[in-house]
Amino acid sequence: MPLAAVLVTTAQEVFALRRSAKAVAELLGADGQDAIRLATALSELSRDLLAADLLTAGFDLHLRPQPALGVTLTWQGGPGPSAEAMEASSRLLPTTRTRTGDNGTVCLHQRLAPGAETVRARAGQARRLLETHTGSTAPEDDRAQTRDLIAALEHTRAQREELQRLNSELEETNRGVLALYSQLSEELEETNRGVVALYAELDEKSGQLREASEAKTRFWANVSHELRTPVNAVVGLAELLLADADAPPPERERRLSLIADSGRTLLSLVDELLDVAKAESGNLEPVWAPLDLRAVLNHLEGTLRGLARPGVELVITPPAEPGPLLGDETMLLRILRNLVSNALKFTETGSVRLDAVVEGAADATTPGRLVLTVTDTGVGIPADQHARVFEEFYQVKGPHQRGRSGTGLGLPYARRLTELLGGTLGLDSEPGRGTTITVRLPTHPAAPRPHTPLRLPVLVTVDDDPAFRAVVKPLLEDIADAVVEVADGRSALAAIRRDRPDGIVLDLHMDDVDGYDVLAQLHADPRLRHIPVVVVTSATLHAADHARLAHARAVLHKPTLTSSRLAAALATPRPTPPKDGP
Repeated sequence: MPLAAVLVTTAQEVFALRRSAKAVAELLGADGQDAIRLATALSELSRDLLAADLLTAGFDLHLRPQPALGVTLTWQGGPGPSAEAMEASSRLLPTTRTRTGDNGTVCLHQRLAPGAETVRARAGQARRLLETHTGSTAPEDDRAQTRDLIAALEHTRAQREELQRLNSELEETNRGVLALYSQLSEELEETNRGVVALYAELDEKSGQLREASEAKTRFWANVSHELRTPVNAVVGLAELLLADADAPPPERERRLSLIADSGRTLLSLVDELLDVAKAESGNLEPVWAPLDLRAVLNHLEGTLRGLARPGVELVITPPAEPGPLLGDETMLLRILRNLVSNALKFTETGSVRLDAVVEGAADATTPGRLVLTVTDTGVGIPADQHARVFEEFYQVKGPHQRGRSGTGLGLPYARRLTELLGGTLGLDSEPGRGTTITVRLPTHPAAPRPHTPLRLPVLVTVDDDPAFRAVVKPLLEDIADAVVEVADGRSALAAIRRDRPDGIVLDLHMDDVDGYDVLAQLHADPRLRHIPVVVVTSATLHAADHARLAHARAVLHKPTLTSSRLAAALATPRPTPPKDGP
């Protein structure tokens, strides 16, 4: 919005321009100091431009986006404002310059207080003020500048005092902040040390959980594949037999033979998984007996020779003079079968050798070591995988795995069984060179002292599962002269009161009256509380309420029952009841 244009030709008119600009800026809402800055900038620039042929000052009012007062100095002919004047003006407020030959413009931009409507309402007054623009004398201008300077100095003094006050407050605040910072830094450092330790622990736990999750995934993938293969064969062949009732006897016999082979494979896989679980829980114990090593090696060669690929030679060399050996034949056979079958699986050409040597003396007084070495010319194992191949369910990834089934339990299981027999298992392998696995076993390990067998005149077994009663009965007959079978808790209480047995094997979970109730009623009866009770359950032992089973001699897991464990549990002394007083 144009306000007015003022012609400037003399120094007096420069003084008047300065006064008019200051007055208009203050009228339109500019701060006093801002008005002085505008007047000063116009004064400096106008003095430099008085040498021009023509100099005018145009005032414009801008309402959008924010109210502002613009002053444009236009000159014709002359060099224009000096660099010093432009620099001084730019330091006071926004200044722009354009030039075409000897002509040009300098624009100054002064912001006003917000409120476009108020500024618009005062535009008329500003226009009239500019129209009355008149020159002034030098003394008047000096006095006006002096007043402006005094006002500026007063404003500056007030600002300096305010700054000093704020600086004092800031210094005090800084001292408090520094003290607080020092305290917080110490606390943060202590916290960081705890966080770092916790992070390291969490990182370790995360790695363990991740490895456990990966192992679980591998377990389900491998085991489901391994179990599905023989199960599918059994189901498919059985359905084929049912559908083809007129098949000739030789064909039916072949199919039945395949079903039997698949069943044996399935049983072997299940036995292997159960043995691994037993070994992990500590329930797999060697059965020490004189060991016929030659018979073990001959049996191994007869069962595994058919697994060798064409062009692969299986060589099993027994020791020249094995002498008397003591060990667990079943465990040893499983160790060697896992190692040799694994070697045959990953050897396409060359040979697989099993060499047995007895080192040192081999008599009972000075026992030596049985060294069994399985060597193959197969694909080999990279050095960074040597430790991982002994992790359960882990298999080295690569094209060599294609078409080769397995659960990843062979090497871990073999090492665990070796350790149970008191020996060690070592691995030496390199890709392209093959693998050598060395098993070292004591020839006469220190066998545990045999327990005196327990014989009970009468033993009652209480379980609502007839299949379990049939399975456990032979175990109980090994330790009792008479076994009384009862199918439920209520009948059990009646039979116990009638027969007064010398021991009780009690199932925990039954309908009607369960094992907890039977045990509580037996303990409540002074005539029956002395009878030893062993509680058995198919659930996990952690799920049992052990507070309610305090009066039982032991709580055993059904899948791990043996006659020796039952006898040992029944022979355990009765728990001492807590005293009622001091």
